[in-house]
Amino acid sequence: MNTTQRLPTNGRPAADTVPPQVKKALITGITGQDGSYLAELLLAKGYQVHGVVRRSSMINTQRIDHLHQDLQTSESRLSLHYGDLADGTRLASLLERVEPDEVYHLAAQSHVQVSFDEPELTGNTTGLGTIRLLEAIRNTGLPCRFYQASSSEMFGASAPPQHEETPFHPRSPYGVAKVYAYWATRNCREAYGMYAVNGILFNHESPRRGPNFVTRKIATAAARIKAGLQDSVYLGNLDARRDWGFAAEYVEAMWLMLQQDEPDDYVIATGISHSVRDFAEQCFSHVGLNWREHVRFDDRYVRPSEVDHLIGDASKASRAFGWQATTHAPELARLMVDAELNPIMAPEQAQRAA
Repeated sequence: MNTTQRLPTNGRPAADTVPPQVKKALITGITGQDGSYLAELLLAKGYQVHGVVRRSSMINTQRIDHLHQDLQTSESRLSLHYGDLADGTRLASLLERVEPDEVYHLAAQSHVQVSFDEPELTGNTTGLGTIRLLEAIRNTGLPCRFYQASSSEMFGASAPPQHEETPFHPRSPYGVAKVYAYWATRNCREAYGMYAVNGILFNHESPRRGPNFVTRKIATAAARIKAGLQDSVYLGNLDARRDWGFAAEYVEAMWLMLQQDEPDDYVIATGISHSVRDFAEQCFSHVGLNWREHVRFDDRYVRPSEVDHLIGDASKASRAFGWQATTHAPELARLMVDAELNPIMAPEQAQRAA
């Protein structure tokens, strides 16, 4: 079984052979925004972390480069393995090799707009990929705990605020696929007694968000316009309202869900919504600019069916394990803009100092 990185043994245990008291976690989608923050959290808690990455001609580990740079040392607790959600046999063999205590399933085709262009791919990865992983766990008989990354997009057109009992009404192929994955997870819990939970996370962002997601797109534009590198940014529906939180806080909720005595499903959200227009105003005002002078409308970014208003009620999670969001959209906007602006301005500041 090949891995992207294997630790040299030199007479010592291999990376996936650890003392029984050390917990092991397997993360699909470890190179994504959430996967990188979750890997940091689990490593800080002393876990042995195994990440699943898709084979590609391009190396796409930028978000975890700071974590895996020491993979060749015998003390490393992070291992990366090739795997694909389309290959159930490979998933089963990875599970048998790693024998994780916890599985965090974060991998998916996760861009809503792209799901309209690639509905079959989205269904195969986001939906069927989840059942392949669940079946691999079930058939190997591993007593691991399973976390499914469910999404607020499952609620779609349902009236806000949305909570665990709100009916699903997805408005995109992505939302539809996530509903399938949600019920697959819940069915395995109810039919086979698996410890399987759904974390229904509302929008959560960070400087590690993909550049084609609207929050990162706006934050990047504000920084580049401030630095004189571009003049405008093109957006779609400015009236859509979302409940935006900070991804680094949301991964802690993932971990907490798998530490409970009994498996259950939880909404994770801030409980406050803002429009895309609000977020643009917050980003641009942070750098002293008027967003109206730089934001342009482009109907190519309007979805065929829009989700107007998502706002989550996370009171169940608060009662169960004390989780609450502390970073809200205004702070998040400033944090994301600064992360974009600082690298741009650093060379100019260094030149002035010289």
